[in-house]
Amino acid sequence: MNPHSLLASAAINIGLAFITLSLFSVLKKQPATAAVYYACALSRRRRRRRLPAEEASSSLRRFLPSVSWVSLALRVTEGEVIDAHGLDALVVIRLFKFGIKFFVVCSLVGLVVLLPTNYGAQEVKKGSYFTMDSFTISNVKRGSNRLWVHFACLYFISFYGMYLLYKEYNEILIRRIQQIQKLKHRADQFTIVVREIPLCIEHKAHDCCVDHFFSKHYPNTYYSYQMVYSTEDLEESVSQAKSLARKLEDLKQSSMSKRPKNKLSLLGLLHKETSKAALLEEKLHALCHKIHQLQCRDTLKKKELPVAFVTFKCRSGAAAAAHLQQHAHPLLWITEIAPEPRDVSWRNMRVSYRAVPLYKLGVLIAASLLTVFFAIPVTAVQGIAKYEKLKKWFPPAMAVQFIPGLSSIVTGYLPSVVLKGFIYIVPFAMFAMAKISGCIARSEEEIKACNMVFYFLVGNVFFWSVLSGSLLDLLGQFISHPKNIPSQLATAVSAQADFFVTYILTDGLSGFSFEVLQPGLLIWDILMSCFYGCQRERSPYLYSFPYFRIIPLVSLSVLIGIVYAVVAPLLLPFLIMYFCLGYVVYVNQIRDVYETTYETGGQYWPYIHHYILLAIILMQITMIGLFGLKLKPAASISTIPLILFTWMFNEYCKMRFLPSFHHYSLQDAAENDELDEKCGLLELHCENAINAYCPPGLRPVNFMASESSSTPLVSS
Repeated sequence: MNPHSLLASAAINIGLAFITLSLFSVLKKQPATAAVYYACALSRRRRRRRLPAEEASSSLRRFLPSVSWVSLALRVTEGEVIDAHGLDALVVIRLFKFGIKFFVVCSLVGLVVLLPTNYGAQEVKKGSYFTMDSFTISNVKRGSNRLWVHFACLYFISFYGMYLLYKEYNEILIRRIQQIQKLKHRADQFTIVVREIPLCIEHKAHDCCVDHFFSKHYPNTYYSYQMVYSTEDLEESVSQAKSLARKLEDLKQSSMSKRPKNKLSLLGLLHKETSKAALLEEKLHALCHKIHQLQCRDTLKKKELPVAFVTFKCRSGAAAAAHLQQHAHPLLWITEIAPEPRDVSWRNMRVSYRAVPLYKLGVLIAASLLTVFFAIPVTAVQGIAKYEKLKKWFPPAMAVQFIPGLSSIVTGYLPSVVLKGFIYIVPFAMFAMAKISGCIARSEEEIKACNMVFYFLVGNVFFWSVLSGSLLDLLGQFISHPKNIPSQLATAVSAQADFFVTYILTDGLSGFSFEVLQPGLLIWDILMSCFYGCQRERSPYLYSFPYFRIIPLVSLSVLIGIVYAVVAPLLLPFLIMYFCLGYVVYVNQIRDVYETTYETGGQYWPYIHHYILLAIILMQITMIGLFGLKLKPAASISTIPLILFTWMFNEYCKMRFLPSFHHYSLQDAAENDELDEKCGLLELHCENAINAYCPPGLRPVNFMASESSSTPLVSS
């Protein structure tokens, strides 16, 4: 890729980002778009701060682009993020902060030390133009002592990355402990989920076994239980009843808004609307009666599942029961800490614990097939990027060079846009797969999707992009000569630096600007406004934060930056721009747009930590190959201890931090129990805990009146 292509990509992305962000800054101040850009604020009904969309309509400032939203985002503190949106939202913000802190230092090292070393290492041939290779390690002569500078920078960047990772892990853990202390009233601290409950032969049911087992083995701490039922038909009926209730409400609102001029037409309209409303009410009454019949105890007895939520009188009792093997047979009475009530995946409660490995295997095969098939568009993208090869494979492509500037756009901007377009659908496909993997919590599904998406991106966007072109030859060499993997990887990585510059520009500037603009929701909102007009008040477009999409994509950018930190330091300033813009955009989105649907207490961070450490090790393996190619075997051998140290650091972090993210300590549980007992709140929290896990389909239904209470119809 020549400099003209890089400049074309940068110019298009910067121009597109400027237009998009300017448009967003204007639209955000319009009252009509508040349902899109202030969805979270509107749903919470917190009007302590004045929204820009609530300014006087005559104000000219509403129609002028501004950066006021940026300054508002920069003033948001970490404490405000945790209080309003939880620790999981803060973890995403800390990922962007990590990227800023890490790549600012790496950029200083790269631009001050590595860039002059690379550029001055070998004279550029007379008559040739400057390329990206002039500023990379590829420009250094073989056997040159300048490579020891790269070796020293490799050690420095690796140790600095590990220092930041340790510091972040420790700070997130402290925040997690504080968050658990603050949310000590939550039902999941008193509750465990029990699976594979044996059937009582005498009563032909599971529930009597639950009460007998825990009353016998936990007589001092056991409190109560809530069985889980297979209620697909009940849930479908409730969904239909909600739909009918909405139609009835819309009909009443539309009839009030229509006012015919003469009395005759008014009477006709009233008769028509009344008869239609009466028909809907009759259907709704019948549906409610059916729901009440499905909710009765005798009907539910037949649909009982071998799963129950068991509540204890204290947190320490729940923590002890969750981590013990309850039965000599390891596949009976499986216990674990329950997810918080809003995090429960009721659909997957029907999946047998013994069948979960089969579900996971099916998901793994599906994800692998998607990864393999995705190689086709990635290879096509690389064909577009390598224009000289494309002309050999596809001669009609030579026509592009006759249009001035078009070849620069095609090779510089088009490949990254096409790749980004294909990548956009991948997280949603992986999340759909994760939903059928048998996880009992929505957060587990999203974490699983994060892992699948990240490894998909590493395999396709990184490895497949750097190796495509001579992929089959390289795979053959990898199988027959595995010792050559570092050198082959190093050659491929060094050759793809310019492509990843354009990828970072597209993903960062264009991707983040479109994220904040929300063009899809905006168009949908305009269509709904045209269709419904002013007949009904539009509710905010509230969606949960897409961790499964954001964390893997940002982690991939971290990986690309770390791998190229020593190889091509010119890439690093673009990454600073990427993380700064991403930080501002996602603080705005978390603050005003996305809803917090669950809280895991920062359980995403151990996975992010793992992704970044994988990137550091990949950088070290790549540098071993590059030092070998540059005939510096001493530097290659001296890098091996660094890889071993990084691995040992990872193992230490697993021992030091990971258990606190997977388990609730008995000490913290006992201390919180003592505090509650002194305040007289322990029994109240137990009562709330058992009521919190009532399945949604078993709550009383009365759509004809106001919303029903959350008291379960069937209790144990």
